[in-house]
Amino acid sequence: MNPSSIALVTGGIGGLGSAICRQLAESGATVIAADLPSRTDRIEAFERDMVAYDGRVRFMALDVTDFEACKRLVDTIEQEVGRIDVLANVAGITRDASLRKMDKAQWDQLMAVNLDGVFHMSRAVVEGMLARGYGRIINISSVNGQTGQFGQTNYSAAKAGVHGFTMALARELAAKGITVNTVSPGYCETEMVMAVPEAIRARIIAQIPVGRLGSPEDIGRAVAFLASSHSGYITGANLPVNGGYFMSF
Repeated sequence: MNPSSIALVTGGIGGLGSAICRQLAESGATVIAADLPSRTDRIEAFERDMVAYDGRVRFMALDVTDFEACKRLVDTIEQEVGRIDVLANVAGITRDASLRKMDKAQWDQLMAVNLDGVFHMSRAVVEGMLARGYGRIINISSVNGQTGQFGQTNYSAAKAGVHGFTMALARELAAKGITVNTVSPGYCETEMVMAVPEAIRARIIAQIPVGRLGSPEDIGRAVAFLASSHSGYITGANLPVNGGYFMSF
């Protein structure tokens, strides 16, 4: 990655988001981690973790469900830091319930973050990327967007939609020097997965051919690869990082 690159990572202080920020910083980028400002304890821990990068990783407050706030953040970054070369859409939530028990709020809240947020942020950065003739957009989906999962009609639908968005936008931007790709993590050592009872986690691991859960760093390295200036011939792809849990032709 070009050492002068600027990367914006939504959901940047979460488990996956933090790992992605670290990998991008280690590749030489200046990184903006955008996330909700209400998580003050997590923000403090994140900032302590990023001290080693000498100020090249910083937090900025953002609610990805707010279209105008996304535009304002991009404007602020471009004025205070510089042009955005890389956008990683990582922000996501779960609101699990079987469909017969799922209420409208559970559907709407998840879609607003997991799918609308991808549109909001991509729309906010695309003009600048087009003007410069360069950009990398990486959208985080999920293996459950490929396979479906019990109790996750909302999550699986949104994550499948993320890759549909990726493919369509990749076609729009391919001739403009901008690539758009998806990374679909499998089961990783995140707070959500590690909260699952150990016996259930053991059954999940037994179904993963490589024999372990993924690490957030596995996802971070995949994102950093697609964010590189050397990945310009890869666009519209869905990179599965799932240990062989799901394979498609």
